[in-house]
Amino acid sequence: MRLLDRYIIIEYLKIFLVITFSFSVLFLIIDVSDRLPRLMRRGAEWNDLALYFLLRIPYLVVLSSPVMVLLSGLFLMNNLAKHSESVAIRAAGISIARMVSPLFVFGLIFTIFIMLFAEFVLPKAEEYRQYIYKEKIKNQKVENKMARSHIHYLGNDKNLYYIGYFDGYREQLTTIDITTFDNENGKIDRKITASKAFWKDDEWHFEKCYIRNFDGGRLRKSEFFESTVISEVDVTPIDFIKSAKKPMSMNYFELEDYIERLKKVGEKFTKELVELNLKVSFPFANLIILLFSVPLVSTSSRSKGKGLIFAFGLLICFLYLSALRICQSLGYNDILSPIMAAWLPNVIFGTLGIFFVIKAEV
Repeated sequence: MRLLDRYIIIEYLKIFLVITFSFSVLFLIIDVSDRLPRLMRRGAEWNDLALYFLLRIPYLVVLSSPVMVLLSGLFLMNNLAKHSESVAIRAAGISIARMVSPLFVFGLIFTIFIMLFAEFVLPKAEEYRQYIYKEKIKNQKVENKMARSHIHYLGNDKNLYYIGYFDGYREQLTTIDITTFDNENGKIDRKITASKAFWKDDEWHFEKCYIRNFDGGRLRKSEFFESTVISEVDVTPIDFIKSAKKPMSMNYFELEDYIERLKKVGEKFTKELVELNLKVSFPFANLIILLFSVPLVSTSSRSKGKGLIFAFGLLICFLYLSALRICQSLGYNDILSPIMAAWLPNVIFGTLGIFFVIKAEV
């Protein structure tokens, strides 16, 4: 059996490497022909253009990996059926599931590889590609994320915060208003206002601060401090800084940390949460989509249905990617939960794939 496993995996890898190279070249040609004229009109230099397009390859490899895995499996199964090797293997009493088990081992290893590749290589490539596009080709300044104004958010302590201006360079807040409401009657329980606040020794130091306490909506006590510390304010300067990166340019832990910062300052983070779950779910498409190549091995070399099965496999891959994009959009718009938006296509197509494998054995 080891000899058969080695033979199948070597033949698969040969086809896979050829298809991977072909897809990379094809997508690169399409990308160049589509974008190059517009970039050249902007006066981009050739070395910047070359880097810009080469850095696109990691994204194209990750995006098209399920298609490459499926096509490689279909070509291998076609070759096994064409030369009657699959018939001989089955005649020896070896089941289809056992025969293709090396492919699923490869699929699992490749899934882990794509997950690590998308975690460490893709974010760096996309980040630098965006830098080349914005600064060197379009001559645009990077948006300043260290300064923000008119910030409203609901804190973890259920206080309503308003920050007139945040200066990330000086770690300073200007025009602060913190309002606490009584949960029972909905009236103001306390209001804190300050002209400025400075971040020092891991605390916010409020200057010219008024703390007013209310009873049933009526002012009960008012205190003024030239400088004071309010420990319940749990946000830090980094929480106010919007990331300049896109989710694709962040790895899993960077995106997870960014989502926590968005939560703290009360900003919408649904899209980022969907992307976080997709970073885990999408690589498993390489293992799931491989299931659909198995039925081809049970088709005889003279069967007229073999071509239809081959086309059906490609159609399945297209439907999977389409379903993934649809669920992604539904997740962005809060129609599906982020977890369901990322994993529903895997559940549906994984179930279908297992059904086809079982049916191929019959």
